[in-house]
Parts: sequence; C-alpha cells; structure tokens
Amino acid sequence: MMKNQTLILKSETDTEKFATEFAKTNPTGSIWLSGDLGAGKTTFTRYLLQALGYNGAVKSPTYTLVEPYQIAQTDKSIKPVYHADLYRLNDPEELDFIGFFEYFDETNSLVIIEWASRAENILPKPDILIEIKRLENDDRQLILTNKL
Repeated sequence: MMKNQTLILKSETDTEKFATEFAKTNPTGSIWLSGDLGAGKTTFTRYLLQALGYNGAVKSPTYTLVEPYQIAQTDKSIKPVYHADLYRLNDPEELDFIGFFEYFDETNSLVIIEWASRAENILPKPDILIEIKRLENDDRQLILTNKL
C-alpha cells in the first residue's frame, strides 16, 4: 500500500500518472475521496479503474448513487469495484436499504466513495483517504492518508 503523501498535480496527465501508480498496489477495502465539486474525484476514479484494467466508460454515480464494475484480473479472477457518490444522499440509512454494506464483504473488493462525509457515522472507516484540493492556480493538491 502507498505511504502517506502529498502531491501537486499540475495537469490531468499528472492525475492519470498518480492513478496508474496507485493501481499497482491493487487496492482493496475502501477509499474515501474528498474535495469540492469539480476537484477531480471522478477523474481520479476513472483513471484508477482504467489502470486496474477496466476498458469501458466510467460514469459518475451522482444520480445512480453506485456504479459497479467487474474487472478481470491476470489470474482470471474478478475484482469487484464499486464507485459511490453520496452527494445526493438524502438519509444515510438509505445505504442499508440498497445493500451497500454488502460490497465491503466481497473478496478483493474495492469501494471508492465520494462525499463519504454525508454518511460517515454509519460507514466503515476508510482504509485510505484521498483529499483533492483545487489551488488558486488550478493545480490540485492531493493528500493521501493510509489508514491501515
């Protein structure tokens, strides 16, 4: 797993490079992505999924709440990845109704959650926290905190 670090991302290409390096750790568990609207959370997720081997379109789960992905691994196994965006969540208890917590129990699963703060009292604590801040010059500061 990657160590705690702070990076300045000067372009979308830098985001792609970081996501590609991060994917090499074959992350499992949960990643919370925090940052303002437009900071680059979904962009990072798209590049991460592509680096993990997903070839299709990566949609923002803003309206669907969760987008599931099944990524074939080199050992022929499947890595389940769930990309959630809780920005429009009305009540954190809704997560229980849709079976959200079952995602964490799947072998080798990765649950990426944007806007986890909207349900942080009922979510399992993250394994990794990634904060993305837009700087005045439009660069991004990325702070990765490994909670393991």
